[in-house]
Amino acid sequence: MSETLEYDVSAEVRGVMTPGRLKLSDQQIVFKNSKTGKVEQIASEEIDLINSQKFVGSWGLRIFTKNGHLHRFVGFKDGENEKLAAFIKKSYNQDLVEKEMCVKGWNWGTARFLGSVLSFDKDSKTIFEVPLPHVSQCMTGKNEVTLEFHQNDDAPVGLMEMRFHIPSVESAEDDPVETFQSNVMKKASVISASGDAIAIFPDIHCLTPRGHYDIKIFPTFFQLHGKTFDYKIPMNSVLRLFLLPHKDNRQMFFVLSLDPPIKQGQTRYHYLVYLFGPEEETSIELPFSEQELKEKYDGKIEKELSGPLYEVMGKVMKVLIGRKITGCGNFVGHSGTPALGCSFKADKGSLYPLERGFIYLHKPPIHIRFEEIASVNFARSGGSTRSFDFEITLKNGTVHTFCSIEKEEYSKLFDFITQKKLHVSNMGKDKGGYKDVDFGDSDNENEPDAYLARVKAEAREKESEEDDEGSEEESTDEDFKPNENESDVAEEYDSNAQSDSDEDSDASGAGSPDKHSGKKEKRENKEKSKEKAKKSAKKKDSNRPKRPTTAFMLWLSDTRDQIKRENPGISVTDLAKKAGEMWKELKDKSKWEEKAAKDKQRYLDQMKSYKPSADSGDDQMNAKPAKKRKKESPTKKSANTSGSFKSKEYISDDDDSSSVEADNEAKKSKEGKTAADTEKKKNKTNGDVKEKKAKKNSASNEGESSPSSEIEESE
Repeated sequence: MSETLEYDVSAEVRGVMTPGRLKLSDQQIVFKNSKTGKVEQIASEEIDLINSQKFVGSWGLRIFTKNGHLHRFVGFKDGENEKLAAFIKKSYNQDLVEKEMCVKGWNWGTARFLGSVLSFDKDSKTIFEVPLPHVSQCMTGKNEVTLEFHQNDDAPVGLMEMRFHIPSVESAEDDPVETFQSNVMKKASVISASGDAIAIFPDIHCLTPRGHYDIKIFPTFFQLHGKTFDYKIPMNSVLRLFLLPHKDNRQMFFVLSLDPPIKQGQTRYHYLVYLFGPEEETSIELPFSEQELKEKYDGKIEKELSGPLYEVMGKVMKVLIGRKITGCGNFVGHSGTPALGCSFKADKGSLYPLERGFIYLHKPPIHIRFEEIASVNFARSGGSTRSFDFEITLKNGTVHTFCSIEKEEYSKLFDFITQKKLHVSNMGKDKGGYKDVDFGDSDNENEPDAYLARVKAEAREKESEEDDEGSEEESTDEDFKPNENESDVAEEYDSNAQSDSDEDSDASGAGSPDKHSGKKEKRENKEKSKEKAKKSAKKKDSNRPKRPTTAFMLWLSDTRDQIKRENPGISVTDLAKKAGEMWKELKDKSKWEEKAAKDKQRYLDQMKSYKPSADSGDDQMNAKPAKKRKKESPTKKSANTSGSFKSKEYISDDDDSSSVEADNEAKKSKEGKTAADTEKKKNKTNGDVKEKKAKKNSASNEGESSPSSEIEESE
């Protein structure tokens, strides 16, 4: 058995280093692109030169073929150099010589054309190399040549153009600028529709991009010519060909996978999808002789072709592009077709299980290779037992969900997945998955649904968590109560005082073993208290004197009709603004000020004789018993509240000078009365003191005289 070497490296694809797998054997060198799955082969007899080249942190291979193409592979480790050099010497009879690069940063040198590569050198060292197949256009000036390049959407930074200055040489027979351009154009990938087409297929129905196009096939590219857009697609950009029957078994899909995709504005089309009817037939004759067909295409195609349109077009594409046509595999669904009817996102389509992957048609077309798949999953479709979802998770984390597949297709698809040895995993809390659930035999809509039950349970848990968070975030502040008779705060010298939080926690812990029920009751009590507060609306005293009217309001009541007549349709706000301006401009305001003074005097006189009625809002407020905010301990001391809270009706207005004077007079009379009472108490106290002193003096006098009397009696 021949020796082989395999490495995980990156290859240069249109200016971007693309990861993949490199396999070296005696017969060929094969690189498989891990992103697109495209396989490139280099036969051992086609190898012309192999060099090693140093890169940052690694080194790579530089392989030249005899037809002039350059292949570069990067990512080899330092320890693999000797082993790889020995294998190349033994298998390909090539010495692995290092390619030295010029790193001085010079911008002048010699341009050499080596096959399909433009090498810009300084002496014997290469400054840079340009693969000419990447060139899209070459333009010339007097002493200048401009190269434009194909753009790659995968490249973070792309080279747009490069200019070379070529000095003129008088002794040269040919113009060096024209010579430079001709050498570039020989190998450049410049598509020009010159010459006759090999085959033309008119008015082909194309689903992606949408429209009807004439397809013209040339030796190196094919052209899509429509009424609005025109595309030229190189043959080497076609990755795969698919020929698949429609789900109705009448129409046929012909699919071309492209890399790079074609562009229409900002839209990229990675697939061309053609739809052919059952009755569309054609016959063509290729413009080649029998000998040319044998030499160019090894006799794989005939000069005259006839039959269904999709077959003829498929044969021509297969030979010219050099790719096999992928058809349906061995999978047959419940309906007898190789396709599963489903929907992807919002569009309906068909999913085709193939021998090496899945393909979904048609909007958007998706091709998934088995080697890209990490796992697949079967799930209920929205709780319904009549259909199920099929989820495909890729190794890069992308998930494709194909919905609403008929339940009868479950057993067929599950057998196919098992046969291809794909990993089946069901996501979610139920790690057991659906091994015991048969999607195909559940005809009864009322039978238990494990998937639906799990979803409902998760929803209930989520709702309960949200309720807990909402109750914890509720404010514990309560309304301000000015007539509170007892203080919530224990005095600082009360040794038995306890914090409210301790009492609340003890009470809640003892009285409500269930945390959630206690919080629920608290919310209900709070709502009830708010409703009661709304119901008990404050009543106004109808006997209270009317407040005095200002001079401006008296003037406005007489002038409002005049303003409305002068300004018909004026709004209330505009009328107020207009009145304010007129009042400012009014010079003589004495008339209205006198009326305002009289009205003010009227108010003062009425307030002197006014007494609040028993039904007023103040009495109701004072009559209400004060409620405690929180439960107090028996050791708490009540705070003495002197005075009572007065409602808004009893608070004097700052602009009302009469009410201020009345309050001042009441205050003075109260102070005078208090002073008189104090004087009386003082006089009474002085009288009592004098009386006590007199009694004391008399008692002392009697005490002094008593001994003398006793002596006299004894004598």
